[in-house]
Amino acid sequence: MTPGDAVAGHRTLGVFLKQPRPGAVKTRLAVALGKEAAADLYRVLAERVLEATTPLAGEYERLVFYDPPDAGEAMRAWLPSGRLRRQSPGDLGERMADAFARAFARGAARVAIVGSDVPSLTRDDVRTAFDALDRADLVLGPAHDGGYYLVALREPRPSLFEQVAWSTPGVLADTFARAAAAGLAVEQLPPLRDLDTLADLRAEWGVLEPLLLGRPELRAAVARALAASPASGPGGTG
Repeated sequence: MTPGDAVAGHRTLGVFLKQPRPGAVKTRLAVALGKEAAADLYRVLAERVLEATTPLAGEYERLVFYDPPDAGEAMRAWLPSGRLRRQSPGDLGERMADAFARAFARGAARVAIVGSDVPSLTRDDVRTAFDALDRADLVLGPAHDGGYYLVALREPRPSLFEQVAWSTPGVLADTFARAAAAGLAVEQLPPLRDLDTLADLRAEWGVLEPLLLGRPELRAAVARALAASPASGPGGTG
């Protein structure tokens, strides 16, 4: 561990990030927005998460685990100051288990992983999760779609991530069941929403719209998609 890791070695945040390649990110939204606009939106969301979870001095170390593994050059060009690490091969569970193992192996005593498409996430949420690990073995941030936007541990628990039906509404419930079977104490953070569908965009429009002010073409594409969907459009109640 290098001297710069010493302070943050106690607490490490991993942000799971994809290269914003059209057609490879936000595929459900791409049906309505188009592949290019969906990729642009993903970039905006990821940059929001990175900005909002930037730690103050001594709070925690932050690593960015990126995918696909061959995107290193593009990721360094996009995030030149990021502490970048390749995600391992495998499904999401295998990649998260590996990221936890690597973070603990380099000296962390508390590790959290978050996704890159939750615009309401803040560093206060991350700090709350780390603090909760003083009394819990596992901390989960429930997402509105039945998954979770944050998972935090104080030691590796690879069994939590094995043979999970990822991207389904039962992920959170399955994780709670696995934790109970292992005798783990669990705490929850307040639920937040990751943005995967037009309904999600509409529900988070108050957070999302300010992020699009400097992107008029993208804002227009999102607004058109929302207006064309069954609910009433930006700010609507569907």
